[in-house]
Amino acid sequence: MEQITPNARAAAVEAYNEFIHGHLDRRKFMDRLKNIAGAGAAMSLYESLMPNYAAAQQVSPTDPALKTSRETVASPMGNGEIKGYLARPAAAGNNKLPAILVVHENRGLNPHIEDVARRFAKANFMAFAPDALTTVGGYPGDEAKAGQLFGTVDRAKMTEDFVAAALWLKNRPDSTGKLGATGFCFGGGIANTLAVRLGSDIAAVAPFYGGAPMAADVPKIKAAVLVLHGAEDTRLVAAWPAYEAALKAAGVTYEAHIYPGAAHGFNNDASPERYNKAAADMAWASTIAWFNKYVRG
Repeated sequence: MEQITPNARAAAVEAYNEFIHGHLDRRKFMDRLKNIAGAGAAMSLYESLMPNYAAAQQVSPTDPALKTSRETVASPMGNGEIKGYLARPAAAGNNKLPAILVVHENRGLNPHIEDVARRFAKANFMAFAPDALTTVGGYPGDEAKAGQLFGTVDRAKMTEDFVAAALWLKNRPDSTGKLGATGFCFGGGIANTLAVRLGSDIAAVAPFYGGAPMAADVPKIKAAVLVLHGAEDTRLVAAWPAYEAALKAAGVTYEAHIYPGAAHGFNNDASPERYNKAAADMAWASTIAWFNKYVRG
C-alpha cells in the first residue's frame, strides 16, 4: 500500500463513496480502483476501504459495565415494526437516563453502529440503534448485500420507522423524556428529519455528514443542532451555508464543525481509508458535550 499516493487514496475514497451510495456496482468500483492504483494494488486498496468491524470495536458487546438487549418497536405508520439494539450503563439499574437514537448509514444496523450505541452507554446515556432492514431480514453481514436490501425498502415508511423508534425511546419508563439523535450519512439526514418531524419532542441532534432538510422545513426545528462535516466532503460543505442561513433565520440554536482533511465517512473507524482519527475524536467530544448540555441538561 506504500506506493499509493495521497491523491490516489483520495480518489479511492471518492469511488468508495459512489459505491456505497449506489452509483457504482461492485464490478465498476473494482475497475475504478484498478484505474486509480493499478491492478496489483487494487485488491489491497479494496480491502482497506471495506469495513473491518472487529478491528474497530471500541466497546466489547460483553462489557459487564453495560446492559444491552434486542428490542422490537411497533411502527404502524411505517413497515409494521422495527428492531434494534438498546444499550444502557448497568450501574444505572432502572434509573431514568437521557436517551439517544443512533441512526446507521445506508447499510443497516451493522456492528459498527452497535459499537457506537455502546459508546453512548459508556458516556451514561441510554442509546437505541434501530435497523431499517428489519422487514427484509435485518443487516445481512455483507456490505454489498446490505446496500442492495436497503434499496428495496420503502423510504417513506422507513422514515416513519425511525420516528416510531425515537418516540418509543423517549417514552420508555427508564428514560428522562429528554431525547437526542445522531446519525451518519443517511443517518445524519434522518437526524435532521427527526428534528423537523418531532419539533419540541426532541432536544438535540448531531448529524454526521448528513443531508440538510428543506429550507422551508427548518422553522419547524426546536432542537439544538450540531452539524459535523469533513472539509473534503465537498457536496455537503457547499450546501452548508444555505442550511446555516435557514437555521439563523429560524432562530435555531446550532453549532457547526468542518474538519480539515476529513472526507465523507470520517468517523467510521471500521473503514481505515475513510477514517480520520483526529476529526473523529473531536467530533465525538463535541457530540457528547452537545448532548450533555441539551439532552442531559
